[in-house]
Amino acid sequence: MNGAAATGTTYYWVMMILMVVAFWFILIRPQKKKEKELKNMLAALKVGDEVATIGGIHGKIVKIKDDLFVLESGVGTNKSTITVDRGAVSRFLKQAPENKEPEPMLVDGGVIEPKDEKAPKKTKK
Repeated sequence: MNGAAATGTTYYWVMMILMVVAFWFILIRPQKKKEKELKNMLAALKVGDEVATIGGIHGKIVKIKDDLFVLESGVGTNKSTITVDRGAVSRFLKQAPENKEPEPMLVDGGVIEPKDEKAPKKTKK
């Protein structure tokens, strides 16, 4: 009888340990991963990035001061600014465009001119 009770107790503790491990992988581990991704995203934000806050406000970062962001929100002449805490930013929408100089390209005669995708293409007649 004593052996059966020991087997039941062992089974009980093994099941409890397996439940704790299952909860770890189902609940705790994914949450920590999300927290880490959010922390890295917040650290990488810079002026010009577009973000959304936990309150649903979408805007472009125009100024960063310590743990505060100044967001510009609105359309056309109806733009306004709002100061939010770094922790109020919930997701990243769009990265600020890089200010790059146009790449030079060779044209007829060996002259180097800036490359402009919007300029009409030259055709030979």
